[in-house]
Amino acid sequence: MKKITIAIDGLSSCGKSTMAKMLAKEVGYIYVDTGAMYRAVTLFAMQNSMIAPDGHVDREALKAKMDTLRVEFKLNPETGKAETYLNGENVEREIRGMEVSAHVSSIAAIDFVRTALVAQQQRMGQDKGIVMDGRDIGTVVFPDAELKVFVTASAEVRAQRRFDELVGKGMEANYDEILRNVQERDYKDSHREVSPLRKADDAIELDNGQLTIAQQLQWLVDRFEEKAGKE
Repeated sequence: MKKITIAIDGLSSCGKSTMAKMLAKEVGYIYVDTGAMYRAVTLFAMQNSMIAPDGHVDREALKAKMDTLRVEFKLNPETGKAETYLNGENVEREIRGMEVSAHVSSIAAIDFVRTALVAQQQRMGQDKGIVMDGRDIGTVVFPDAELKVFVTASAEVRAQRRFDELVGKGMEANYDEILRNVQERDYKDSHREVSPLRKADDAIELDNGQLTIAQQLQWLVDRFEEKAGKE
């Protein structure tokens, strides 16, 4: 089979990262969680008082520091999973909290943040053999990707999944708060000026609201084999 680029886009909290990780492991590809990259920048902005209580972002302060931000993924040998590092520090747990979730769409809408991270993402995928998930992978980062998938599910299903994930990690969670956050992120992601969330014309849509993890993986593997098997 030829090596291809796989772009998985879709709504927030619909399991894109889980799907992408599973597929990458199944087919032996490299996985990149672009959402974690934007979450890491959001955490950096929060830690450096660049986000006001009302949500206003000090863009000039963030822009002045963007060149100093280094986001990497390192494998945790105990769990077998890649974890997010910001300037050498493991921030995997911190970036998954609700406070980061509340601000990440605002940070991701900033043009110079997207420009910097898209450039990093494109460098990561220049040799193909990569699975990348996010909001604009098939439309902006890899418009020529051989396999593009756009994932959807109802806001209620996605909020419940997010709630279960946080509870499973021993973190505090409130379903109603999470549902509001999911709905707000959908609106922000699809209405931002820079790289708004949209389905690429040649993407295959997958509503995974009623599918098990195993069913999602099988669906992805089938689509992968259709594309990678073509010379």
